[in-house]
Amino acid sequence: MLPESRQPREATLHHCLDIENNPNFNAGKGSVLINVGTVDMEACIMDGNTKRCVETIDSNHFITPENIERLKQEKKPIQKDVENELPAGNLATATSIGGMVNKMVGKIGDTPIIGSGTYANNLCAVSATGKGEAIIRHTVARDVAAVMEFKGLSLKEASGCVIEECVPRGNVGLIVVSASSEVTMPFNTTGMFRACATEDGYSHIGIWTSVE
Repeated sequence: MLPESRQPREATLHHCLDIENNPNFNAGKGSVLINVGTVDMEACIMDGNTKRCVETIDSNHFITPENIERLKQEKKPIQKDVENELPAGNLATATSIGGMVNKMVGKIGDTPIIGSGTYANNLCAVSATGKGEAIIRHTVARDVAAVMEFKGLSLKEASGCVIEECVPRGNVGLIVVSASSEVTMPFNTTGMFRACATEDGYSHIGIWTSVE
C-alpha cells in the first residue's frame, strides 16, 4: 500500500522490477525454461483510474527501455488529469511471470490478457496466478471487480465468490487490493506462495491455507 502522495502506477512498476531482478522468483531473471530451453516471459501493468495498460509477451526482461517508453507514452496525455482529478485512492496492478515449466513454445498465458490475469479499476486491483486456460475462460480478474461493482460485495466476499463458485478447484489464486486498503489472497489450489505488506506495518507470508 502507498502513501497518498505516491502514484500507484509508478510504485507498482518499481516493485515489479524488484521481483524481476530477483532470481528466486519465476519472473524476469528467475523465469523458468519452456520446452525449447529458452525463456518466454509475460507481463502486464494497468492503471485503475484510466484503464490504460501495457502488456508484453517477450523473451526479454519485462522492464526494458522499450517497455518503459511505451508506458511513458501511455502516461503523457493523462498524467496531469490523473494528478488533478484523483490525487489519492487510485489503484494499479502489475503481473509478471516466467510461465509454466516446459510450456509449449508460443503458448500465451493469462497474465498479458486484461480481465483474465490482470485487472484494475477504482474498486480493486487484481493479479491472478494458476492455470492460464481456466483463468482466461472465466475472466477471473475482471469478474472480481464486476462482482464488487454490481453485487455490492466486499473485496473478500467478491474474491471468494470467484475463487469458489466460478473457477474449478485446483486452478487459480489471487492477490487483490481494494481502494480502502484491504488485501486478500484467496486460492482454490493446495497452496499458493504469497506475501503482502502495508504502510501501517501489517504483513503476511504464506504457502498453505490459513485464516487471513
